[in-house]
Amino acid sequence: MSDTKRLADEIAELRKTVSETLVNDQVKERAFDQLYKELRQYKDDFLFQAEKPLLLDLLLFYDSLNWFQESLIKQEMSPDVIADSFQYLLDEFLEVLYRRDVMPIEQSETFDRKVHKAVKVAPTDDASLDYKIAQVLKRGFHRADRLLRPEEVIIHRATGGADSD
Repeated sequence: MSDTKRLADEIAELRKTVSETLVNDQVKERAFDQLYKELRQYKDDFLFQAEKPLLLDLLLFYDSLNWFQESLIKQEMSPDVIADSFQYLLDEFLEVLYRRDVMPIEQSETFDRKVHKAVKVAPTDDASLDYKIAQVLKRGFHRADRLLRPEEVIIHRATGGADSD
């Protein structure tokens, strides 16, 4: 009988230990759930606070676009006034980019694979124009020393004569 009682006591102790472990696991799980919830809220708030200045700048630009549209609808504007107003919008948008340290790539006459993307070739007989930029199709931009978008260009390529890359 003493073996039975000892066995019953050990089983009771095991049940108690398992029960306590389950309770502790549930407490830990609730604590982790709460922690993850707080981290998610922190991340969401951090992202919102990080994006808010850019979003506010974009909303101001949106207001300028609305002003431009209303000006076109309400009155007849001369082509010069329209061109000036449109240039103002472009300058204002570049200012939004400047405030985020986004700068256009410096204009260059010569093709540079690091910052340019040749999307078309313009054949030429003039060897001095080889690898010179014929036209910029899309401006390129960088932030600090990191390229955001290469400048898309048409480049001259000398025809005939020397082999090229």
